[in-house]
Amino acid sequence: MSGPAFEWKLRELMAMRQMFSTSDLIAPLAERGIALSRSQVYRLVAETPERVTIPLLLALCDILSCQLTDLAAPVAAGQAAAKAAGRKSRKKAVGEVPLPPSVVPTSFFERE
Repeated sequence: MSGPAFEWKLRELMAMRQMFSTSDLIAPLAERGIALSRSQVYRLVAETPERVTIPLLLALCDILSCQLTDLAAPVAAGQAAAKAAGRKSRKKAVGEVPLPPSVVPTSFFERE
């Protein structure tokens, strides 16, 4: 994976909101114009995506009432290397547009 390292926390955020099945995201995403198959939603939740679209990120933040930094938390360089070394296979991507966490300033997602 290129770009800054991050920890994907979608599963944790869902659990904190009593969403224990990956299919719990399908309808809320569809309501926001994001059409993903069950397998795409599963990969989005179960794996760390390499690419996601901005509309998808915004929809997840809206559904989970969180900020982008809650979904993708930066990881220190040493932790990222250890995590990458422990990975058995390359993760599949979800979405079309690469979006490293540093592209959008945190303040963009702050709620007023």
